[in-house]
Amino acid sequence: MTKKISYVFVIAAALLWGSTAAVAKLLLADLNSLQVLFFNNFFACLGLFVIVLIRGQSAVIWSYGRRDYAVFAAIGFLGTFLYNLFLISALETLPAQEAFLINYLWPVMAVIFAAVILKEKINPRKAVGLASSFIGVAIVVTRGNFSFLRFDNITGILFAVAGAVAFGLFSVLGKRYKHEQFTGMLLYYLFGTLCSLLTVLLFSSLPLLSRPQFFGLIWLGAFTSGVAFVFWFLALEYGDTAKMSNMILLTPFISLVYIYFLLGEKILISSVVGLLIIVVGIIIQSTRKRLSPV
Repeated sequence: MTKKISYVFVIAAALLWGSTAAVAKLLLADLNSLQVLFFNNFFACLGLFVIVLIRGQSAVIWSYGRRDYAVFAAIGFLGTFLYNLFLISALETLPAQEAFLINYLWPVMAVIFAAVILKEKINPRKAVGLASSFIGVAIVVTRGNFSFLRFDNITGILFAVAGAVAFGLFSVLGKRYKHEQFTGMLLYYLFGTLCSLLTVLLFSSLPLLSRPQFFGLIWLGAFTSGVAFVFWFLALEYGDTAKMSNMILLTPFISLVYIYFLLGEKILISSVVGLLIIVVGIIIQSTRKRLSPV
């Protein structure tokens, strides 16, 4: 029963994460990227705070020292401020399917940063996986037309790639500095919220939200950036890490469904093909070589 419940948790996480691109794109129709960024981080922080209280882990927060808080500030700036800023900016300028799928380069970036920071070797299997993922992204960016490389929106593409780089580095640094997961995510989002508040006050303004915007931002922040992580951590706790990691690859496919029904975007064949190749590359990188039976 314990192992079966892990599949419920991982599917719930994928369903929540998969809605990110479509919901953010809808909100960006009336709000700018800095406004969406602040409310996303604020509601994520608030949701995670409630979860930490429910789990009775508030004392853990006070057990951290100054060095820990310096790490939370630096990694939170990278993973909850810069990453979300780049992703939301990409969604503001690109079709949702392209922004989200290009952003799915982050597992590739994580492998590269793990080699540099954690000294994990890139073996031939990982190299093939990396090449496959880059080819998949190239198909998405060029829409399958390699005869001429014309980018319709280079700024949006750079934002999406920058988001992948930021989250890949965030993932590796989070692995290096091991803190309790729930309080760690809360503190990451706390510092991300402070950074995004300063940014929106300096370069934009805090709008009066309509009811649809309010509930949309609660969904985007508290659920896709808060509750989804809870489900993911629980899936890893109760299930096999390798199986859960493969199951979470459902996320971009689920995202295309949300994008089609909520935004009405036509899903391009090149997006589906590119996504499949990206996922194959990720699976190749994450699959361990099995020993032959004696």
